Amino acid sequence: MLRPVGEWEPKGRTGGIMDKRLSIIVVERDHERAIRIVDGLREAGDYHIQVIADESGLARRIAEHRPDIVLIDLANPSRDILEAIAVASGPTERPVAMFVDRSDEQLTRAAIEAGVSAYVVDGLRPERIKPVLDAAIARFHMFQRMRAELAATKAALEERKIIDRAKAILMKARGIDEEAAYALLRKTAMDQGKRVADIAQQLVLAAGLLT
Repeated sequence: MLRPVGEWEPKGRTGGIMDKRLSIIVVERDHERAIRIVDGLREAGDYHIQVIADESGLARRIAEHRPDIVLIDLANPSRDILEAIAVASGPTERPVAMFVDRSDEQLTRAAIEAGVSAYVVDGLRPERIKPVLDAAIARFHMFQRMRAELAATKAALEERKIIDRAKAILMKARGIDEEAAYALLRKTAMDQGKRVADIAQQLVLAAGLLT
């Protein structure tokens, strides 16, 4: 039976540059399969490897160790396992590569919804580890960029709405047109060393208190 997390941690890890190595948690119940996976990882690169043999408390244990990547090798992953992955290794946290012996459409969909970056059917073979890890990392970063761009777009739209509301308040209160209202917002922002959106937000909040 495999010992708890840390059995496969390379010896002599004393800090400094070695701490910057990519850290990988391997979730694998079978001792022999775990050995093959760890050997494959060591051949692929210089990683800090830890093994979890028991999936109980998986979310907590992954969260505690904060790995760069989670590699899961399960014949038939349960929905409980996928939920644990979603909690501890959501799409904003780290790449997750999952190897399964067989799957179905519902399980594949559940894995994607859980934030799995690479989902490989037909099991794990040592020669597939490196390319799958690379693909998982690349896909993870791609989705991170997409989420960041989407969040920035949403924030810009919300700010534009606030600015439009602030302009409408000024136009009504001072009897000025839209261009003059925006010029006033911009001048106030420059005078106070703030963004136009921040000044607009303050104005909208103040107007709300007076209604």
